[in-house]
Amino acid sequence: MNFLRKHWYDLGGFLAVITLTELFFFHSTLTNYQLLMWLSLVTLFFHQLEEYRVAETFPGMVNRAMYNSDLPDRYPLNTNTSLYVNIFVGWVPYFLAAVLGEKAVWLGIATIVVSIGNTVAHTTVFNIKGKTTYNAGLVTSWLLFAPCIYFFFMTIHRENLVTTTDYFIGVPLGIVLNYVGIIKLIDWLADKNTSYIFEQRNLLPQDRKK
Repeated sequence: MNFLRKHWYDLGGFLAVITLTELFFFHSTLTNYQLLMWLSLVTLFFHQLEEYRVAETFPGMVNRAMYNSDLPDRYPLNTNTSLYVNIFVGWVPYFLAAVLGEKAVWLGIATIVVSIGNTVAHTTVFNIKGKTTYNAGLVTSWLLFAPCIYFFFMTIHRENLVTTTDYFIGVPLGIVLNYVGIIKLIDWLADKNTSYIFEQRNLLPQDRKK
């Protein structure tokens, strides 16, 4: 389990490649909406990969810039919380939105609200709090999340897939996923004495032990 805590995002990158390969061969059997929802899942995988493997410093940035933590390798965000947030609040609803397709457009809306929340946070909140112009996750927010968000709303309205009920369910659910499933979950699972510690590479350069 500890291996998964430290490598779930690597698994996500692998799943992204597998998903893209499947879509390449079978995209003709999918509707535009179904294809978009599977691509949305892929954007999430790549976004998380940028945060934790490519740029690597997302955990340290959150703990230092957002919470001014004196233990940025473990508090309040730790590897256990990261696993739960990204898989159960991230992978699961995005995957279900892709599998259910047009049967649950409300769930698709909820996941897109999560993507919007990520894009806004990475573009404004994280940069303002961290006094930076780039933070881990910003590039994929704009290169992957933003186009997916645009084509999602274009598709559901052009093809008349969405109802008012879908918005009434999807938007609040997306807000709950963003606030309770991410922000509050970090607070609830925060523990300064936790053994679920991030590696030095996941911290901001100034916080790494020499």
